[in-house]
Amino acid sequence: MSFTFKFMKRYIEIIDSINNKFGRLAGWLTTLMVINVFVDVLLRYGLDKVSIAMQELEWHFFAAIFLLGAGHTLKQNGHVRVDLLYNNFNDRQKAWVNLTGSVLFLLPFAAMVFFSSQDFFISSFQIKETSPDPGGLPARYILKAIIPIGFALLFAQGVSESFKNILFLKGEK
Repeated sequence: MSFTFKFMKRYIEIIDSINNKFGRLAGWLTTLMVINVFVDVLLRYGLDKVSIAMQELEWHFFAAIFLLGAGHTLKQNGHVRVDLLYNNFNDRQKAWVNLTGSVLFLLPFAAMVFFSSQDFFISSFQIKETSPDPGGLPARYILKAIIPIGFALLFAQGVSESFKNILFLKGEK
């Protein structure tokens, strides 16, 4: 086995493991979001008490779940796709479609968002951005930091999936 194939297999193992951990984190964040929504609804309709912070926390959780879970979802082949032709392809054709789609679309898009979102986070951090709403959450830059993190995880998983397709096309397990 060549050094390149060994490198690819090790990379796949590491990135898949990292995204599995973030997938579990997204699962726990989903549980926390459900609890937060339940308490928010209970307070709002049961006690007529509205909390801006709890409402903001709902969409903060949702954003974190989506961004941190995207790489894991890609690993699980859970992203939406149009399967009009794809379902009729054999495994080699599917590997070529997946590899081409990753190289031409997924990886450039994830890299673009990763690099462009860094300034978004940095400027938010520098001004110590908080919610503009009275009673809202402080430290909005923490949420904005999740954008480049999520797209870095998605990019890394895209490379992992590309390596899997290359190895498959070369006859490797």
